Amino acid sequence: MLRRLLIALLLCLAGPVLAQSPPAAAPDLPRVALVTDKGRIVVELETVRAPVTAGNFLRYVDARRFDGMEFYRAMPGNAPGTGLIQGGVRDSRKLFPVIAHEPTSQTGLSHVDGALSAPRFAPGTAQSDFTIMVGPQAYLDAGPNSGSGDPYGFAVFGRVVEGMDVVRAILAAPTSPTEGEGWMRGQMLSPRVRIITARRVQP
Repeated sequence: MLRRLLIALLLCLAGPVLAQSPPAAAPDLPRVALVTDKGRIVVELETVRAPVTAGNFLRYVDARRFDGMEFYRAMPGNAPGTGLIQGGVRDSRKLFPVIAHEPTSQTGLSHVDGALSAPRFAPGTAQSDFTIMVGPQAYLDAGPNSGSGDPYGFAVFGRVVEGMDVVRAILAAPTSPTEGEGWMRGQMLSPRVRIITARRVQP
């Protein structure tokens, strides 16, 4: 009798545990394939942690406004083989309105190797342009001691999941010694690297 009571008690205690729902699976993040004339780059977008900036990038993709655009800049970093490349829509007629700034101090993201980030002037002025890191560039993160001299930093909104060899090839491509204004002089790719298409792909 005592044994039966103990078994019944254990089953009652286990019931709520057995009835609990399994933990929710992490959502699949959207991916986009950028087909360039140097190869294919696939990026995964942080629509959960950086929804505004990632959503803006997807808006350009879905409207096919990156098609025929270019990677036009390659900025070397402090260490050999590091830096960033930059591309986007250069036709002002194809630009969507500016978006709110999502600093890395808010999203928890960082300018690690392969990270996608949104260039801007003042916070809240980012539009179509995006950069891809080659090697960690933590100085671009938000913070009072930001190495960029801008405490708001730049908004990371995704990462490269395929094609970093293509990104590195673009960074190493020839640049014009005279093109570019101010500190960007010498960073303009010559010739530019064309983005043939930008399309969503399945993870």
